[in-house]
Amino acid sequence: MERTAFVLGGGGVLGAHEVGMLRALDEFGVRPDLVVGTSIGALNGALVAADPETAVERLISLWSDQAVREALGSRIWERLWTLARSGTHLHSAEPLRRMLGELLPAETFEELAVPFQCVAAGIETAMAHWFSTGPIIPAVLASSAAPGLLPPVRIGDRHYFDGGLVHSIPVGRAVELGATTVYVLHVGRIERDLAPPRRPWEVGMVAFEIARRHRFFEEMSALPDRATVHVLPAGGPPKKAGVDMSQMRYRGSGVASRIERSYQASLKYLKERA
Repeated sequence: MERTAFVLGGGGVLGAHEVGMLRALDEFGVRPDLVVGTSIGALNGALVAADPETAVERLISLWSDQAVREALGSRIWERLWTLARSGTHLHSAEPLRRMLGELLPAETFEELAVPFQCVAAGIETAMAHWFSTGPIIPAVLASSAAPGLLPPVRIGDRHYFDGGLVHSIPVGRAVELGATTVYVLHVGRIERDLAPPRRPWEVGMVAFEIARRHRFFEEMSALPDRATVHVLPAGGPPKKAGVDMSQMRYRGSGVASRIERSYQASLKYLKERA
């Protein structure tokens, strides 16, 4: 049986690229039977799974009015105060929790219009943990808990960090769940070659980037013949080699242009393969 999956990867404020890709898919009449997400892709993906018919309009409005970014965009003194009190992170998770409570029309995975799963990194187990049942908001918060930016999320007796640590673009999970056609929505990061670090803070970023890209490319190379995978383009001018540091922020400029570039590039891709 044919089953179409949308796989939404992580990348902070760069998640705006995914909104443009979703717009192109929507205009082309492509609807998901399954949605899989990680980090900011879990947030975007939960809204898609809740109501695929209105998700694109709602996401464009959400990203355009800076709600996603401002949920984690406290003033510098607030960030320093949070860090001083916690010793581990710059932002409280409460603004994001409140935003999700206002946006999501469903409280549990079971209430969603389309099956949805998101992944987080279990701290105690050092393993990927997939959420597919129960309350949605804690699961999305866990999947989005970027180390150093947000606190780990406690669910039950376990703690979780950002799903990008274990599955940055979980295409393999979608195929494992029976998807025959997969549309990969990413943030443009995999279109940029890496380069050796030149500054102290780039060392860890480059190492982390190698690890998560390696996982994605290994999964892509091991896909069964029955699966057709479309990696939608983010578009825009050729990327310079290196790490895009803006993926570590949830605030930034150029959101509208990111949405438009990925929309135009993805629409062109879909038309060429029709």
